[in-house]
Amino acid sequence: MTARQVRPRTRALALCGAVGLSLALTGCGGSSDDTKPPAAPPAAPPAASSAAPDPSASPADPDAVVKAAVLEVYTSMWVEQMKAYRVASPDGTKLADFATLDALSAFERDLAHMKRNGTVIRGELGHESEVTELDLEAKVPTATVEDCIDLSKWQTLDTKTNKPIPLPTAQPLRYVATATVERWDNNRWMVTEYKPDGSRSC
Repeated sequence: MTARQVRPRTRALALCGAVGLSLALTGCGGSSDDTKPPAAPPAAPPAASSAAPDPSASPADPDAVVKAAVLEVYTSMWVEQMKAYRVASPDGTKLADFATLDALSAFERDLAHMKRNGTVIRGELGHESEVTELDLEAKVPTATVEDCIDLSKWQTLDTKTNKPIPLPTAQPLRYVATATVERWDNNRWMVTEYKPDGSRSC
């Protein structure tokens, strides 16, 4: 059994502090041809076999539907996680519907730490996520999601002083996080592991 590897798409990203995505655009244009057509048509039509193949006829990604389902669960997890971070509590959220095992335990520890220290989150957390690996042949089908986390609009607030707490000076504003997502017996994808890696910028 082999895992299907998905090559990550190339991103041209703005550096620390930027809020936008810098896109490298390339264009192609044909040059005009001023040569006049011959006065008479050719004696015979060109052979049909000389037509070039249509480059747009390449097959679609066979795993597109699966990848979309994985990313939908991953995105939903973060929507609920941000709700929890804003009040330092998972109460009233659906976080457990999308994250479980190590991932859920790690998030719950973060929330408990925030509650003890009287902090909550304001602003938004930026994401650029993609499925980089699929293993649908395993006993438990597994996907790997890589996400570029953007902290440029993220703010930790001290609830006692109602003032923002600056990020550590060594904290990168953009870094890579990796999530493991598994498809369980009920045919539902769940995030089971989440690992931020501050040493990998994006």
